[in-house]
Amino acid sequence: MKATLERATLLRCLSHVQSVVERRNTIPILSNVLIDADADGSLKVMATDLDLQVVETMKAASVEAPGAITVSAHLLFDIARKLPDGSQVGIETADNRMTVKAGRSRFQLPTLPRDDFPTIVEGDLPTSFTLPARTVAELIDRTRFAISTEETRYYLNGIFLHVSDGENGGQPLLKAAATDGHRLARFTLPRPDGAEGMPDVIVPRKAVAELRKLLEEALDGDVRVDLSPSKVRFTIGGEGGVVLTSKLIDGTFPDYSRVIPTANDKLLRLDPKSFYQAVDRVATIATEKTRAVKMGLDADKVTLSVTSPDNGTAAEEVAAEYAADGFEIGFNANYLKDILSQIDSDVVEVHLADAGAPTLIRKDDKSAALYVLMPMRV
Repeated sequence: MKATLERATLLRCLSHVQSVVERRNTIPILSNVLIDADADGSLKVMATDLDLQVVETMKAASVEAPGAITVSAHLLFDIARKLPDGSQVGIETADNRMTVKAGRSRFQLPTLPRDDFPTIVEGDLPTSFTLPARTVAELIDRTRFAISTEETRYYLNGIFLHVSDGENGGQPLLKAAATDGHRLARFTLPRPDGAEGMPDVIVPRKAVAELRKLLEEALDGDVRVDLSPSKVRFTIGGEGGVVLTSKLIDGTFPDYSRVIPTANDKLLRLDPKSFYQAVDRVATIATEKTRAVKMGLDADKVTLSVTSPDNGTAAEEVAAEYAADGFEIGFNANYLKDILSQIDSDVVEVHLADAGAPTLIRKDDKSAALYVLMPMRV
C-alpha cells in the first residue's frame, strides 16, 4: 500500500475513530485501526472494540498502490496530531512495517495483517429511517445524563428507543428514555417514516457517546438509522460519510411509563437558571452523605436549605409561582442540577404531589423532554 493525504484529513478521520479503541487491550489487533486504500483514491479507516465499530472514508491526494493494513490507532493519531499544519503525509507499507513520512519526519510503525481484523457482522437491518442530525443530538443531550452506570443493572446502561401510538389518537411517536432508578429522562418526537413496527432497542452508553461526538461536525445534515433487534447502524453524512455500527444491549428495559406521575396537583413555576444557581450555592456545604437539598414550599417562594454535620448549614430563598399547600421535600442536589441544566427557557414547571412521591419536571406541556425525579428523605 502506498498513499499520500492531507494531514488535516487524516487527523480529522483518526480523531473520529480512535476514541472507539480501548487504551488497554488483551487482544493486540483491537489496539489497531484498519486502513484500506482503494485504487479510486479513497482511504477507508475502521476501528472496533468488538461491540462497536466506526468506519470513515476519506479522500487521498493520491493512491499509488492500493492495499490494506492495520496499525496502532493511538500511535498514528498522536503522530498525525504532532505533524506540522498543512503537511502532506505519505504512508507506505512493506515487510510488516508502515512508514509514515511528512516533511523531514519519518516514522516506522509495526503492523498486523488485515485478515486478523474483526468486523461486526450486521446481518439484516429491516427497520430504516432518517432523522435530522440536530434532532438526534438533542435526543442524546436531553436523556443521556440519566443513563445508569451500575453494571449489575446492565439493561439500564443505555438509551431505550421505542415507538408507540400517540395518546388520545394523536400521531404515533418515537420515544427515547434513560433512567438510573433515581431519575428518568424521556424525549419524544413524531415517529419518522420507516420506523413503523420497529423493535424496542437499548443503545449502549459508549455507542451513544461516540455518536454524539461524530454528530458535532455534522449538525446540518441527516442521520440514517438502520436497526434490527440486535444491531444498530448510524450513517452520518451520507455516502462516504461516517458509519457507526453497534451491538444493542440484550435485555428488557423496565416499563418506565408507570413511574411518570399523572396526578401531581401542586404546580411550582420558577426560573430554571436562578433555581439552578441557588441549588448549586446551598449544595456547596453538602457532603457525600448529605447530598440532599431540602425545598420548603410556601406561597410564591421556595426556601432551599442544606444541613451538614461537618460543614454547618446553608439556606436561600428563590422567588417562584406557587399557590398550593406548603410542604417540604428533599432532592439529590446533583440530580436536580442535571435536570435544570436541560431546561432552556425562562420558566420550568415542577409538578409535585407530596414529600414521598416522584416529581415531574418539564419546560411546559408542549415540551418534547420530560423528567421525573425521586425525592430523598431529609
